[in-house]
Amino acid sequence: MTFAERWHEIRTGFQPTFWVANSLELFERLAYYGAKAVLTVFLAEKVGLHEEAGTLAGLFNAVLYSLPIVAGVIVDKYGFRRSLMACFAIFCVGYFLIGLAGMEYGAPITAAIGTRNYALIVLMLTAVGGSLIKPCVVGTVAITSSEKSKALGFSIYYTLVNLGGAIGPIIAYRVRTDLGIEYVLVMSSITSLMLLIGAFLFFKEPGEITEKKTFAQVFRDMLQVFRNVKFMTFLLIFSGFWMMFWQIFYSFPFYVIDVLKYEAFEFLETVDAFTLILITIPVTALVSKLRPVTAIALGFAISSLSWLIIGIGGTILTAIIGVAVYALGEAMQAPRFYEYVSSLAPKDQVGTFMGFAFLPVAIGSFTAGIIADFLRLNYLATDPPMMFYTLSGVGIISTVLMVIYNRIVSR
Repeated sequence: MTFAERWHEIRTGFQPTFWVANSLELFERLAYYGAKAVLTVFLAEKVGLHEEAGTLAGLFNAVLYSLPIVAGVIVDKYGFRRSLMACFAIFCVGYFLIGLAGMEYGAPITAAIGTRNYALIVLMLTAVGGSLIKPCVVGTVAITSSEKSKALGFSIYYTLVNLGGAIGPIIAYRVRTDLGIEYVLVMSSITSLMLLIGAFLFFKEPGEITEKKTFAQVFRDMLQVFRNVKFMTFLLIFSGFWMMFWQIFYSFPFYVIDVLKYEAFEFLETVDAFTLILITIPVTALVSKLRPVTAIALGFAISSLSWLIIGIGGTILTAIIGVAVYALGEAMQAPRFYEYVSSLAPKDQVGTFMGFAFLPVAIGSFTAGIIADFLRLNYLATDPPMMFYTLSGVGIISTVLMVIYNRIVSR
C-alpha cells in the first residue's frame, strides 16, 4: 500500500468518534501509567505499607483487568458514552483518594479506618471504575472503523496506549520531584476530570451494539470457557509472562533507587513502552511466518533472558538493555497471542474468548505483587541479583511449559 493509499484510508476509514475515543484513551493511559509508575513506591515509602505494597498494587491491577469480562454488560446496558463518563468520574475520585493516603490532610481518615483498610478500599474503588475503559474504547474502535480499516484502527489504538505508557511516567517524575510523590496521584485525578469533561462535550454514541448480553448469559459463557481445558491451560501458562512484566513496576523501581542509586526510576520504566513503539511492527513482520505458539514461546525465552542481563550487569546501562530486551520478547508474542486466542474460540464465542484474553494479565498482576514483596523483603538489601535470577526462573519455567503445551497441541 502506497503512502497516498494509506493516508486515504486514515481519512475515510474512521468515523470522527474513533479519533475522540483514541484521544481519550491516550490521556487515560497517561494518567494510569503515571500513577502505576509510582504506586508501589508510594504505598511503601509514603503510606508506610512497606511489607505489602506489591501485593496491594498487584490486587489493584488484577481487579482492573479481570472485571472487563463482566463490565461489558454494563456498557451494553448504558452505552459507551455514559460508561466512559462513569469510568472517568470514578478514576477522578479514586486517584485523589489514593493520593490522600500520603497527605497530612488524610491522616485522620486513614487513622480512623486503618491505613491498610483505607488503601485497600480506595484501590478497589478505582479499579472497579477502570474496568469500564477497555470495553468502551475497544468497542468504539471496532464500531467506528470501516471493515477494511479495522486492522489499522487497532494498530493506532495500540500505538497510542504505548505512547501514553511512555509519557505518563516521565510526567510523573517531574511531578514527584517538584511537588511530591502523592501529587502524581492528584495529577492523574485532574487528568481524569478533564477526560470526564472531554467525554461529555465531544464523545458521541457510536451506534447500537449488535449483541447485548445479560449477567446471566455472561456467567453461562464463563462456565463454558472454564470447561475448555485446552484454553484455560494456555491462559494459565501465559500468566507467567505477566508475572515477569509487572515487576517493571512492582520490584524494579526499588532496585533502581536502592541499589543502582538512580532516583529517576520512572525513566527506566518507560524503556519498555518506547521500545515497543519502535519495534512492534517490524518484529511482528519478522515472526509472522512462525506458528503462533512458537512465536509466543520464543518471546517468553527472550523476556526471560532480560532479567539475567539486569541481574548479572548491575548497572544502569544493563538495566536499560534488560528492559529493552524484555520489550523485544513482548513484541514477538503479543500480536500472535490475540491471533491464537481467536483461533481457539468457537465461532459463536469469539467475543467471550477475547474477553478472557485479559485473564492472564489479572492473574499475573496479583501473583507478581506477592512475588515482588517477597523478592524485595528477602533479597533487595542482601543479594539484589537473586531477585532477577528468580524472575528469569519464572520465565524459563513458563517457556518450558509453553513448549510442552505446543508439542501436545501439535499432536
